[in-house]
Amino acid sequence: MLTINGLVKSYKHFPVLKGLNMNVEKGDVYGFLGTNGCGKTTTMNIICNIVPKDEGEIDFKSESMRIGYLPESPALFDYMNGFEYLNFIGACCDYDGDIGKRTSEVLELTGMYNDAQRYIKGYSRGMIQRIGIAAALYASPDLLILDEPTSALDPEGRAEIMDVIKRLADTGSTIILCTHILTDVERVANKVGILRQGVMAVEGTLSELKKRFGSENALTVLSQNTQETVEILNEIEVVENAVIEPYGDITVRAKHAVNEAELFYKTVTTLASRQIVPEGVWFKRLSLEQIYLGVNSGYLIPYAQQGGFTYE
Repeated sequence: MLTINGLVKSYKHFPVLKGLNMNVEKGDVYGFLGTNGCGKTTTMNIICNIVPKDEGEIDFKSESMRIGYLPESPALFDYMNGFEYLNFIGACCDYDGDIGKRTSEVLELTGMYNDAQRYIKGYSRGMIQRIGIAAALYASPDLLILDEPTSALDPEGRAEIMDVIKRLADTGSTIILCTHILTDVERVANKVGILRQGVMAVEGTLSELKKRFGSENALTVLSQNTQETVEILNEIEVVENAVIEPYGDITVRAKHAVNEAELFYKTVTTLASRQIVPEGVWFKRLSLEQIYLGVNSGYLIPYAQQGGFTYE
């Protein structure tokens, strides 16, 4: 669907993108993540040909790629109502079908049909976002790009937008979702890319990333006697290593072929025999938020040779 190789962009000699690589397959809901100012919106604008790239290749895998784009703060004609605005969008994009019918379809899809007679100037922020999504969907795009679609929305408005995106995902739409709300990404995305310092630091499916960062034969141990606990854990015959993470927890990794039950039993019983009662012991299952924070803080560093990650 979309492959980006070596994308470079600078503004007045300030480098924003420094060789970005990105791959979006047909049917992906791609969560595009990164800190403010890291180049996410610049990337979206280059894909949409709004701003020029300095270097790199963008391959759409198709000679006729239709793109629908919702910017972070869509500017709509607020003197129109929803029907009028979307009919106008249909005329602007030279829609070759029945404009009235298509307008009704996208209004139904985004849950705005019952409010489409109202003037846009009376819409809530969530309603404006939904009309913006309807406009981006109008020409049945091959790729839908949503830049911070739930930004500044209250919980109800955010839930409404996520319901729309979930419905689109269920129909097989290809979507790039740029957002800071990681729980939203976990809810709808099947693939994630984390942009850091102008390059793609991490890219893969959610299941791949969680497996890469947190394995099934690893435990997290929380203890007040951190250094002493680590030393004891490293003495256990089934433990490959125990290390103190930058955020204070202890990660205990098992030797090859040691199962979860054996690792858990040996860890707990050994600590108990040494009169150490940990505050918590649980299997290491990292959330997307933990992965994101780890990558952007720099302590989880990708190493391409092994296809995984290590601690700095």
